[in-house]
Amino acid sequence: MPELRNDFQSRAITERTGTFTDNMKLPIHRWFRYSAGFSATWVEGVIAELKPKIVLDPFAGSGTVCIAADKLGVNSYGIEAHPFVYRLAQGKLSWEINTDEFLEAIAEIKNLAASLQPKLPDQMPALLNKCYTEDILIYLFKIKQVYLELAPALSEELQDLTFLAISATLRLSSYVGTAQWQYILPNKRKAKISKPLNALDTQVALMLEDMRCMQSVRTASQATFIREDARILESIPDKSIDLVITSPPYANNYDYADTMRLEMTFWGEVNSWGDLHDTVRKFLIRSSSQHVSKDRLQLDALITDPLLEPIRDELIPVCKELEKVRETKAGNKAYHTMIAAYFIDMGSVFHALRRVTTSDCKICFVVGDSAPYGVYVPVEQWLGKLANEAGFCLWSFEKIRERNVKWKNRKHNIPLHEGRLWIES
Repeated sequence: MPELRNDFQSRAITERTGTFTDNMKLPIHRWFRYSAGFSATWVEGVIAELKPKIVLDPFAGSGTVCIAADKLGVNSYGIEAHPFVYRLAQGKLSWEINTDEFLEAIAEIKNLAASLQPKLPDQMPALLNKCYTEDILIYLFKIKQVYLELAPALSEELQDLTFLAISATLRLSSYVGTAQWQYILPNKRKAKISKPLNALDTQVALMLEDMRCMQSVRTASQATFIREDARILESIPDKSIDLVITSPPYANNYDYADTMRLEMTFWGEVNSWGDLHDTVRKFLIRSSSQHVSKDRLQLDALITDPLLEPIRDELIPVCKELEKVRETKAGNKAYHTMIAAYFIDMGSVFHALRRVTTSDCKICFVVGDSAPYGVYVPVEQWLGKLANEAGFCLWSFEKIRERNVKWKNRKHNIPLHEGRLWIES
């Protein structure tokens, strides 16, 4: 029986390596939950085994790879195009800040906020009214006002660290629920909420504990975190990277722009769902139907792109089938153009990676396949062929887990999976 239990636990841990779940127990990683991620423990294992000089994550999210590299004393680059997620990652990578300075900044924010007169904006965004009681909103806006007034006098790293601490309290102080993939659910109520100051105290205590832990073994972050496009990698030197670990957006219509809408609304970066495209989505890989619909993309133009050459004969029938099925669906989602645009973008990523990687570089993409409207898309196979076209000669796929086999409300019966696409020069 113990052997069976250990085997089951080992298999469960392996299946979770493609998710952020276990990171919420790890120092620094747990400061802010960003569902689009993977296991930091697994990343540390890969880095420790392969011993790279410089590791790159071109879809860095909230910084999992860079933090794991910091823990091991390895230089890293992180590239992230989402402006808000980029700033959260900058906060995590500011773990090196003096803890007394951080405490003093938080104490000053709390003291000044307590002395402010209650006041809310004349035009309150509708989402905030749906997510908070008035008294909670009043205090959150007092904290925000004080932070914005104090921020110019703080170092950039201390600004980012404090910004993250405040941002991490926003969902704790809200009475509405959060979906598995971080979408806000205004119609779902939570049983437990925290007052803003209590939530901030809890978050800061957690961060201080983790900062002291990391500072006991490392003196400074060795990560260079850059907000730019993974399809270009403009700031990465040629032939400088000997390990790439990443999880690109999946071609499954997940709207990465929408995940941080509550936080971005609070900070005044968007006012409504309609603002997300110009503020966030247009900078990202085209992996959602909302993105391609807004850009008014046409399939006939997309499929002529030279980047699709190695998969064009396979891709066209899939996109045509999606176009046909779309006409029978009430949602009328533009999956046909989404899939074509997605692989064009990923082709660009592989060409950018070929420029910046060394001749013996190893690349690992954590990816999942897709079946929009029940039409199967062999994602890892097509990505492998795009990598070949870009100049990488070998690829293999290692399945981690099955997907779409448990949910009672699934929209199709196509079995899906998630795994690691390994690519070498």
